[in-house]
Amino acid sequence: MHIRILSPSGVIDPAYIDGASARLRAWGYKVSEGVHARDTWGRFAGTDENRVADIVDALEDENVDVILCARGGYGLQRIIDRLPAITKPVVGFSDITALHNLSALSGQSSLHAIMCKHLTTLPEEAEPVVAFRKALTGEQLHYEWQSHPLDRPGKAEGVLIGGNLSVLYGLQGTPFSLSAILSSQPSPKPLLLIEDICERHYHIDRMMRSLRMSGVLANIGGLVVGQFTDCEDDEMMNGSVYETIKEAVADYDYPVLFNAPFGHVEHNLPLWLNRQTAISCCCSGGKACIIQH
Repeated sequence: MHIRILSPSGVIDPAYIDGASARLRAWGYKVSEGVHARDTWGRFAGTDENRVADIVDALEDENVDVILCARGGYGLQRIIDRLPAITKPVVGFSDITALHNLSALSGQSSLHAIMCKHLTTLPEEAEPVVAFRKALTGEQLHYEWQSHPLDRPGKAEGVLIGGNLSVLYGLQGTPFSLSAILSSQPSPKPLLLIEDICERHYHIDRMMRSLRMSGVLANIGGLVVGQFTDCEDDEMMNGSVYETIKEAVADYDYPVLFNAPFGHVEHNLPLWLNRQTAISCCCSGGKACIIQH
């Protein structure tokens, strides 16, 4: 397998590209990097034109099997409308959610997972690293964690979509929105994954209400709520961040799983997006789980 490392968003410390490349090569993979993967243009990893060129080159190179994004940050919102259909798996999270949405619209699975920093710094035995390696080799992904008091019990199956809530909100009303993905998906209804970092409590409420009013939350079959890192509860919002999210989906009866091990944390486990997924939750001291074959 040939993995191409690209920097489609923010500037990356080159040491993390080196570290990730070394680990992937130790696993037996061929690794290359985009011409502009180490560039700096303000907060971006190169000009918009250069970042587009690296993505297009990786998609057109028949020798490249997987695209690993070096980091998130910000930048894809500026170029997503200049990109062609995604035809091979893209790996990453955070700002890379924009590429995940484009992948779903292209009918291509993509991997919501750690990127170069954690591939460099986490030990080989860390669960996100072990699971990342399993995902690349096509093994089943099966995760369990303690159910949360706010969970809505139940079981559901469907294609998994989503990612970073702020990015999903920023794509509302565009051809790359969740609404566009939902309109292109056959039954059963897709499952939605959300996570975020450093957002104000009221802004999370605003984003969830936007998804609700646009019909997104009414047209999914289940909700997986990952980590909302450094998103402090605001007592003026009459509850916790998770309670605000639950309130936004109160009118629906699908399962909702909170505190899932995905997001801006070291324990960020990989999940395939635009791939069939089963979720289940049994509260009262039980377990929540996700399975992907």
